[in-house]
This record gives sequence, C-alpha cells and structure tokens, in this order.
Amino acid sequence: MRTVYINTSSIKDIFNQLQQNLGGKLNARPQEYNLILDNEVASGVITGVCFKSRICFMEYDVTFKEDTTITSHTPINNPIHFMYCAKGRLAHSFGDEVEKHILNQFQTGIFSSDPSKDTVLFFEKDEQVRISNIMVDINQEGSSDENIDQLRDQLLKTFRPQNGANTFAYTGSYNLKIAEQMEQLAAISQKGLVRYLLIQGTVHLMLAMEIQQHKEDRKNTKNNFGSLTKDEMDDLRELSAFIRNYPEVQYNLKYLSSKSGLSPAKLQEGFKILHNRTVTDYIRNVRVETAEHMIKTTDLNISEIVYSVGLTSRSYFSKIFKERYNCSPKYYQDHQNALAATA
Repeated sequence: MRTVYINTSSIKDIFNQLQQNLGGKLNARPQEYNLILDNEVASGVITGVCFKSRICFMEYDVTFKEDTTITSHTPINNPIHFMYCAKGRLAHSFGDEVEKHILNQFQTGIFSSDPSKDTVLFFEKDEQVRISNIMVDINQEGSSDENIDQLRDQLLKTFRPQNGANTFAYTGSYNLKIAEQMEQLAAISQKGLVRYLLIQGTVHLMLAMEIQQHKEDRKNTKNNFGSLTKDEMDDLRELSAFIRNYPEVQYNLKYLSSKSGLSPAKLQEGFKILHNRTVTDYIRNVRVETAEHMIKTTDLNISEIVYSVGLTSRSYFSKIFKERYNCSPKYYQDHQNALAATA
C-alpha cells in the first residue's frame, strides 16, 4: 500500500507535497492548482483552489495503481471536511482508528475532529474515484466579512465534536444535484477573475447543498428519507438527462414509469429529492430553460420554439416564461436581436 502524508493546510504546499509523492505535472494559477497524473502511480487529475473566506476546495478524479492512503495532519487549523463522492467508492477514517466511513457514489459525508486526529482517505487499487472535498477552516476568527464569521459560528455548533467526543462523522443520503454542480465546475472555461468568481460561487453552492442535505437527513431520519435505492437513483438521473435532451416528447407519468421501471410514486419521490420539484414542474422548467437558450442561439421565431420544446400553446408558454424570467419571450427575443445588432 502506498501512503501519502500531507502536513500542511496551505493549498500551494499541499499540491507540492502531492507532486513529490505521486509525480505528475503541476499547473498553477493564482490560488488554483491542477496536478495531472499519468504514470505508474496513478492516472487522472487532482484540482484545488482556496478562497479568501478560508474555504478550500479539492477534487480527486483519479485511479491509483495500488491501494493508496492520503493522510492529512493539520493540527493548527484542523478544518471541517464536506465530502461528496461522484464516482466510485471512498473510505475515510480518523488517524489510525479502525472504523472507516464509506462514501458510495452520490453520497455526502461531513467529518471533523480535534487537532490530535488525522484525516485519512483510502483509495482502492484500479478503481476510478471522483470526489470533492470542501474544507472550511472555522478556527480563523475576526474576518472582515460578517457573513463568513456567522457561517463559521454555525458550522462550529453543528459539525464539531460535542459532549467530550473528539470526532464528528456523518454520511448522508444519495444526492445527484451535487454531482451536477461538479459537472458545471469542470465546464468552467473562463479565465482570470471571472473564472475565480464562478468557481467560488459553485463551491459555495455545493457547500450549501451538503449542509442542507445534513439538515434534511436529520429531519427525515424516522422515514429514512424515502425508500429509493442507489440503482433507482441512477435510473432517475438517466431519466432526468433524457428529459433534458428531448424536451419535445409528450411526457406523462405512465410513459416515464414504463421507461424507468419505477412506480409513479417513486418517480415523484425521486424528483422531489433530486430536483426539489414534481415531475411535471421539472419537465416544464426544462422546456422553459431550453426555449430561453434557443431564443438566444437560433433564428427560430417564438411559435417555432414553442413547438420545438414540446408545447402547443404560445399563450401558455408566454405565461410560464414570464414567471421564470420576468419578461415576455417576445420582449426577450427583441432585445437579444438589438444587442446582436449593436455588437
């Protein structure tokens, strides 16, 4: 087994130590790092970025060639770790403790401990793993941002060890919405300040989703947050993608139930968990978003766009478009054309 030992909380030093242990090519932007691996140790990429709010984000999208552990020892500012497994399977433990906390695909995990405990991540040989780790340093006090101070206070009360314990561990329900945010994060192509702000906004949204997931799991403990299995969640994710790709299909619950193999009740339950919407609301929202994109990127008129996204009533489309974007589709199209003419 290969062991990688990290003894710093500086994002720059973390990546330098990772490169020393794993090899690879290290690329650096201001406060953003990218370690590309393609050798006898591992293949894939490790990325990371830190913000002035003392929130750092790391993503591992790697396949190790042998069982590997990455141990982090940061006794001065031991952060709270908000983890999410988007692919594969990962195990976490505190130091040399025997107990391991398993994160399966689409599961969240929140871990914190007193400074005497290390954070250990276990990667199995030849298994591609993609995980995100948002690290929040709650020991830094007196920042210039009152909202950040309030966030730290709340996290300290909720996710730090309590009642004499020296560790806190939580593994949550399945959540596909965070995986979607990771995809959006990977798709950011802008550079400079715009890139930094987009990454920061997405990471903060992921953090909010993980905190909300913990809150909802606690609230619904008695109900076990529904009866959906991981395979059923996978089916729902594929079904959601199908609807996004083919908004013009005339959907109904019977058709979707037949296509997914899930009962109408489980469809509604799953869409509420994944998208916080009913099935009908989700379909309507996809159609409106697709239409908005078509208005910006095609020369089709409004009536053509309405039929292209599976709707039959232009007046109904205008109503739901205005509810979403606070203007009529015709107004939106006219102003897109005006902007194009002056560009």
